[in-house]
Order: sequence, then structure tokens, then C-alpha cells
Amino acid sequence: MNNCGFMPVPNFFLNRIGRILLVTLTAAALAFGAQPSQTSKPAQPTLALPAQQMTYAEQMTERSMALDYAGAMELAKKVRASDDGVGCVLENIVRVSRYDDLGDTAALVTAGTNLEKCASTGLWEALRKFELGYVQTETGHSVKGAMTTRSAAKLFEESPEQEARAFYAIYAYYIDKSFSWVPFKSDRRSEYLAVLDSASKDSKRFWPLFLTSLVWMHYDKGDFNAGLKLSLRGLGKAPNHPVLLQVKADMLYRLKRYKEAAAIYEKSAADYLVRTGKSIRYWCAVMNLVRIYADMGDKEKSARWQKALEDQEFKKLRHWMPGSLVDDLESRDVLD
Repeated sequence: MNNCGFMPVPNFFLNRIGRILLVTLTAAALAFGAQPSQTSKPAQPTLALPAQQMTYAEQMTERSMALDYAGAMELAKKVRASDDGVGCVLENIVRVSRYDDLGDTAALVTAGTNLEKCASTGLWEALRKFELGYVQTETGHSVKGAMTTRSAAKLFEESPEQEARAFYAIYAYYIDKSFSWVPFKSDRRSEYLAVLDSASKDSKRFWPLFLTSLVWMHYDKGDFNAGLKLSLRGLGKAPNHPVLLQVKADMLYRLKRYKEAAAIYEKSAADYLVRTGKSIRYWCAVMNLVRIYADMGDKEKSARWQKALEDQEFKKLRHWMPGSLVDDLESRDVLD
């Protein structure tokens, strides 16, 4: 499994595929013996917004994908002026976007605190819970995050809206995967992939999440060519997005196109060092360069990047790094 993943707007629980599996497998265990919910559902729940608020939400995604997080936050605040619950969710989507790209862990913690307090209803309540489930998982509360995510999925499950169906598909895909060994158990993963593919093309607000969910699902299947094509589709919409470039490099690495992957990660490390200093994504690039050059047989370059991991700044952030990537380097005797 990989790696640094991608959590742009709307930044929920899909930052790292390993974390998703942790959430969904735990949630699957909970769901196996769960009782049907007795909670009544709101009448005609929807993610639709009035025209002006919809425009702000779409522009918020555009700003975030252009790395203008301050501009994105201002748009979220404009929504909040008209609808406090929806605007609260959108503001914290922006905060988690900052965390994913810039390694701003304070923004992540603030998002979690605020999401606990947002007064949302209907499908926006489901969206709040999806967001909160991700934050809980990312901050080390995996079981709580699994339960929150499952609760969100149940709210999305009955909706006919395309975006709501896509959110449910993210959850349901991994539930079906985790129970694929059960005889006669239905497996609708192909259907969920199709739902996500359509939504990633049609949704202006949530396309980054739907697209990158697809990338990691294909990665999980070992279909790295499909993952690469999807990352290129994303870069077509958000050229040179730094996180999407890391995703592209991850696919190239798995396709053994080592020189191309190394070139992207070399530039990524240099760019993040300028933008953020020695942040989480900088260290993601460094860790990937260690193994890419090792697999290329370039021991000198691999050793040079390995030396960088002796930095105390890395040791401070190690617990924020993707578990699968840490495990890989530990198996190579690169990390203590």
C-alpha cells in the first residue's frame, strides 16, 4: 500500500489508502453485527444549495486546487453567512486541505474541534461526519473514526443524488472488499467504481475526492496504469498540483518507471522545502526517493536521501508519516 495519498477539497478520510482500510475494516466488523438504525431520516435530504451558495462552493474547490487556501476560506465564510451549518463544514474542508498539502497539523486539529460543533442537517450532516471521521482517524482515534464514517455512510446510502451515491460508494467499496471472502456475499465493487468515475467527471465541488478515491481503489487492485491515467485526468483539471504530482509519481514507481518517478519526487522535495520547510510531504518525497533509487540500483543517491532521514525534524514528524511507507523502509533496514 501507499503512501502520501491525496486529500484536496473536500478532504475527508482518504488521505492515505492504508488509513482508509483501517477505518473501513474496523467499520465492517462493527457493521457485521449491527442493528438497524432507529433514527428517522430528514425529509428530502440534499447536498444542493441555492445558486449563489453553490457558486461559492464550486469556487472554493477551484481556489483550493489552485493552492489559494485563504481565498477558499473566504468563500466558505460567505456561505456560512447564509447557512451556518453548511458553511461550517466547508470551512473545515479548507482546513483539512491545508493539512494535506502544507502539513499544517494545527489546522487539522482545529478542523476536528470545529466539526464536533457544526450544527448540520440532512446530507450535510453526513458530510460533516465523513470529514470528522477522517480527522479522527488521522489523529489516532481509528475506532471512533470508523464509527463516525459508518454513521455518515448510512445517511448517504438512501440518497438518489449522484454526489451522495459517490460518497457512499467510497465506504461501500471497501466494505465489499473486506467481506469478499464470504460465500454468496454480493460484491458490487464494479458498480461503485462506475459511480465514482461518473461523479469525478460531473461534480464541480467534490471531483478531487471522487477522482483520487478511484486512483487508490485501482492502486489497491494493482491496476497502476488505470491509476496513472486518473492522476493525469486530475492534473488536466489542476495542472502541477503538488499532491497530484506525488500521486502520479506513486503510480509511475509501481509501474517501474523509476526515472520518471524519481524526477517528480526530486522536484517535489525541492518545491516543498521552499514552500513549507521540512513538512510531512517533504518527508514523503524523501522517503520515496530512498526506495526509488534503491530499486533503480543507484545506491549512492539512495544513501544520500537516507542520510536526510537522520534529521531530528523527521523524527518529530515520523508518527505522521504513512504507515505503509514506514513499514517498507523498515523492512529495508532504512529506519530504526
